Amino acid sequence: MITSTGNQRVKDLVQLQKKSRIRNKEGVFIAEGLRIVREMSAERIKSLYVSESWWKKHKKETDGLGKKAEILSDAVFAYVSDTKTPQGILAVVRQMEYGFADITGEKKQKKAHILVLDNLQDPGNLGTIFRTAEAAGATGILLSSDCVDIYNPKVIRSTMGAICRIPFYYAEDLCAEIAKIKEKKIHVYAAHLNGRRFYDEEDYTKPCAFLIGNEGNGLRKEVEDCADCQVRIPMEGKAESLNAAVAAAVLMFETGRQRRKERKC
Repeated sequence: MITSTGNQRVKDLVQLQKKSRIRNKEGVFIAEGLRIVREMSAERIKSLYVSESWWKKHKKETDGLGKKAEILSDAVFAYVSDTKTPQGILAVVRQMEYGFADITGEKKQKKAHILVLDNLQDPGNLGTIFRTAEAAGATGILLSSDCVDIYNPKVIRSTMGAICRIPFYYAEDLCAEIAKIKEKKIHVYAAHLNGRRFYDEEDYTKPCAFLIGNEGNGLRKEVEDCADCQVRIPMEGKAESLNAAVAAAVLMFETGRQRRKERKC
């Protein structure tokens, strides 16, 4: 059992929690909590850590994860945890690797339904978008290189496991990647306050992608100009705009609704 916060493994865990540079250099991230750890295959889990009290209560369950666990004292586990109330289990997990064909649905022979995120900064928003994308049947997510790190512990928790099932990747040149999407005959829509058509007036039964902008500033002009069409979500009252995750949810579920209706016809 590790009982000192000066232990090198403990120091390494703290660095992985706090620094994206270290996570990317090592090619790993931390998944904390039983639900998300269960989502990870034993092959993807590099190392597993549990608190002493967790081990005493859940030894058989921990053994069932297929990876030998390192036990930390409760105090040390609380020190490395990113949550105020630690669940008592976390894993160091190898990062996912996806490419263009993954997010377009080609590999699974699915019709493209892509989210393109431009400079999103809020971890909660990004995690929520992943959860919603899975629920709405999206094929994948493309992120600009300056979006919040998907492997940020807060993002990982808020995805509720969707990070294991929704393909994604970061683009060094977002406009170039959008151009590749358009070359595949995938229609690109920009969610925009000045859109001339309402979002539910468009046909999303065909392959499509949605551009979602930064929480405070919306889409950058060069990204906005990549769209084939701008659509807006009608709003009443004095609200100026919707939360990025909410706007993405409205568009994704409308796509899902239209496609379900098409299949029934």
